[in-house]
Amino acid sequence: MAAPKRKKSKAKTAMRKAQWMRKLSLPGLSLCPECGQPKTPHRVCPHCGYYKDKEVVEVV
Repeated sequence: MAAPKRKKSKAKTAMRKAQWMRKLSLPGLSLCPECGQPKTPHRVCPHCGYYKDKEVVEVV
């Protein structure tokens, strides 16, 4: 079984873990064309219930 020849530096470890932590962050938000509220892309707007210029969900 192979073994590492040298110890990984703290900087290299941090660089590798930074990409993993980046994936845990929230996805980018876009503005709803109907109400102008921020929403996640390709999802029904939770404020007005519209998706692609059609009302899909009735919001009370």
